[in-house]
Amino acid sequence: MTEVLHVLRCMGFAELSRVADAAGVDEAEVESALIDLAVDGWVTREMGAWGLTAAGRAEDLRRTAAEVEAAGAKGVVESAYERFLVLNPELLDLCSAWQLRAVEGVAVPNDHRDIAYDERVLELFGDLDGRVNIVLDELAKALPRFGRYQVRLRGALDRARGGALEELADSLTSYHVVWFQLHEDLLVTLGQSRT
Repeated sequence: MTEVLHVLRCMGFAELSRVADAAGVDEAEVESALIDLAVDGWVTREMGAWGLTAAGRAEDLRRTAAEVEAAGAKGVVESAYERFLVLNPELLDLCSAWQLRAVEGVAVPNDHRDIAYDERVLELFGDLDGRVNIVLDELAKALPRFGRYQVRLRGALDRARGGALEELADSLTSYHVVWFQLHEDLLVTLGQSRT
């Protein structure tokens, strides 16, 4: 149940299937947990999507702080976040390169007809993925829940390599969206908010 609460904290409002995928838990189990969390007043369901209440955000913050303290992981998370921040601008640049191309000095939408161009960008995503996985390996040793990001990021990259072009920057399961959730998770784990 703690995992489901925390996943929602990092995702915002999401449908059951997305919560289950992010948590790496069966949908029936997640739905049961969400119902229990709703009874406790920590989650709500609006227009088919689940999200945290203010009380749920406070409870997740409390649980996350306790998890970090129990694991003695604050230093590991701080170090990982510093290294993540170095990689973050590169991810944003790669997403832009995937969505836009310069044609005669003008940025235009990437129509993905230039296979060589797309392959170069995919290769750069693969390189970035390898470097973020080093950070996530260390994080997952201290806080195992961070290992799920490795699975989700690699899955999005593999789907993009397999032809699902939207899986880099243009879908709710894309590399960019999972990266955003990882960023949010690092901030929440450190008790910080986005600036």
